[in-house]
Amino acid sequence: MAGQRNRRLLEMPGGKTLAVVHAVGDCPFWFFTMTNVPWNAGRTVNKIDEGQTTGRCPWCGDAPDYVAYHDDEWGRPETASRALWEKLILDGFQAGLAWITILRKREAFRQAFAGFEPTVIATWGEPEVTRLLGDPGIVRSRAKIEATIGNARAYLEIEARTGFDRFLWDFVDGSPLQSAPLSMADVPVKTPQSEAMSKALKQAGFKFCGPVIVYAFMQATGMVNDHLVGCPAREACAAEGRLVSF
Repeated sequence: MAGQRNRRLLEMPGGKTLAVVHAVGDCPFWFFTMTNVPWNAGRTVNKIDEGQTTGRCPWCGDAPDYVAYHDDEWGRPETASRALWEKLILDGFQAGLAWITILRKREAFRQAFAGFEPTVIATWGEPEVTRLLGDPGIVRSRAKIEATIGNARAYLEIEARTGFDRFLWDFVDGSPLQSAPLSMADVPVKTPQSEAMSKALKQAGFKFCGPVIVYAFMQATGMVNDHLVGCPAREACAAEGRLVSF
């Protein structure tokens, strides 16, 4: 995002590089540049056996807070307008950073931004921007803070017109898309749906909502189920998704 990706190497025993892993979005291990060695020869979190995965999606690693986020939040369909807006704003703040940074600052963000209540934030101006720029608990970016205020105003217009929830979910025809990725290499960076949503959000006045950010948002809020085949959370998300209809 914002033209930046974190990079990490997966290595075989002995130090030979297996893959270069690029981090964008909620998942720190989305994009793989493979070398000419077998995938299952390296030290990975998930075992790959003839194209099938077992265990959790590898991007959450073993950090307890990240594992809990993967198990209990990521990919669970979110249908409440305000909660959707909060997640989109946090994904915008994440641009250029690792999602774990935002996750660990989330409660500080909620306190600083009045519980992400758009009706409150939409009234803010320079005094609030100055206050937020002095808050060490959040990402202190003037551009992102000012965008959040503008995004609150844009949100209120959409919410009054069609409902922010319906506005977003219409891009997947009102119910979650169920993909079937066997490995992280099967997961796209963006899709036609995220590109369309990004374009519509920008036209409505939103900022920090490019198609890659938007796709990460769609994954996190369950508009698309990108848990790998074999991940224990996959079917739970799919079951919840079957209950969603706009």
